[in-house]
Amino acid sequence: MQLGIDFTDRHVVVFGGTTGINFGIADAFARQGACVTVASRKRENVDAAVNALSQHGAQVHGVVADVRDFEAVGVAFAESVAKFGAIDVLISGAAGNFLCEAKDMSSNGFKVVVDIDLVGTFHVLRQAHEHLRKPGAAVINITAPQSFVPMRFQAHASAAKAGVDQFTRVLALEWGEEGIRLNSIAPGPIDGTEGFRKLMAPTAEDREFARRQVPLQRFGTLDDIANLALFLASPYASYISGAVVPCDGGGALESVKPALEAAGKLLA
Repeated sequence: MQLGIDFTDRHVVVFGGTTGINFGIADAFARQGACVTVASRKRENVDAAVNALSQHGAQVHGVVADVRDFEAVGVAFAESVAKFGAIDVLISGAAGNFLCEAKDMSSNGFKVVVDIDLVGTFHVLRQAHEHLRKPGAAVINITAPQSFVPMRFQAHASAAKAGVDQFTRVLALEWGEEGIRLNSIAPGPIDGTEGFRKLMAPTAEDREFARRQVPLQRFGTLDDIANLALFLASPYASYISGAVVPCDGGGALESVKPALEAAGKLLA
């Protein structure tokens, strides 16, 4: 069930918004009446997302841009603002990941993840700034528990997401005087996503092991993350900025035995 917070005619931009958690967030805003722009690097994914979101009767626009391309991101924002006006809510969620120990990782493999997750976040927020509603805009970066919980096989993602969280805090300081709020959401194991299946639960045995590591004894849902995004973007969170908010059923508290250990045997 999704929160009923009215975003009628608000312009919401979701980078990475065509699949998984980010699509779930875009879907939630569309259901609440927002004008939604979804951005991704694959045209087929953008077209599919626009078609699905339009089923709610929402105004939806799709743009194609790779977050690693600074100029392309700028063009995407210019196009979306020409369509729906100033941006009220920005979700930056493009990400890349794979399992590998640092000693076996190539320089390019490390760089790819940092370029998508960290440099890509900079590109999105930097190019968005001139288009954000001032005052009143809310920016939400989608990060990960790896940003504050060390996890084996995740040196690249951990470094990138830690950078995203600190970047969020710095911009909350710098942009706060313009009336812009910035926060991060750190999703835990979210069922039904490709990342969860590949990284944490490729088998039934891995799935059960991962579930037992969560204090609430269940996996998260797309609605769990979407509801948090709706809240953080809403007037109910008008005094929250610079926060990194876990949405993981308490899973980060189990830092001595992170669920990603379950995937270790994949690399044996």
